[in-house]
Amino acid sequence: MTHIEVEIEEIKRDLIRMGELVYGQLERGKESVLTLDKTLAQQIVMSEKRVNASELKLDRDCENFIARFAPVAVDLRCVLAVLKINTNLERIGDIAEGIARFVIDVDTDFDKELLEVTRLNEMYDEASHMLREVLDAFNQQNTSLAKGVFVHDDILDEINQLAVTVIAEYIKKHPDKVEQALYLLSVIRKLERMGDHVKNIGEEIVFYIEATILKHRKPKM
Repeated sequence: MTHIEVEIEEIKRDLIRMGELVYGQLERGKESVLTLDKTLAQQIVMSEKRVNASELKLDRDCENFIARFAPVAVDLRCVLAVLKINTNLERIGDIAEGIARFVIDVDTDFDKELLEVTRLNEMYDEASHMLREVLDAFNQQNTSLAKGVFVHDDILDEINQLAVTVIAEYIKKHPDKVEQALYLLSVIRKLERMGDHVKNIGEEIVFYIEATILKHRKPKM
């Protein structure tokens, strides 16, 4: 391998390591919400420091790589994609931290009926599956996997769009549980934004591998 190939492979490995760290935050976040495990939530908050440090290092390494090698074609696309994926991963980490702080603030377990009607478990599963797929897609340079996350994002959007109506109906039946219903609505909103960031990552992978820009493209009718 040439020197440029060695360095670009190291950048890719660092991005995957950061992605796995964020994926772990998401998985622990699901458990902490469903079980109201405050210790687990505290671990997520603490791990955000590692995510932020990883983001800064990757940004610096990518900028140094561009300055030193002036890459072109696929190498340039790769580094540009890594920079954007890195930002999206850091924002997903921020969202996971925000949800963990909700868990820390909540006093009582979420009502099982509330969890069921809001489809929170399904939403977490979809978000987790999406993140897993884009990490595998980047690692395997598989654009089919990357494009597959768009369908899952539609499910997150659907759950989010129905959330206000569903939670309003729940509050009518359980006026004593308004606070936890609103907490859960905030979690749903955050998971929907998380899906948007994962979709962005999928688009950047397609850009890197196929030199195709998907952002802002209108779907075919």
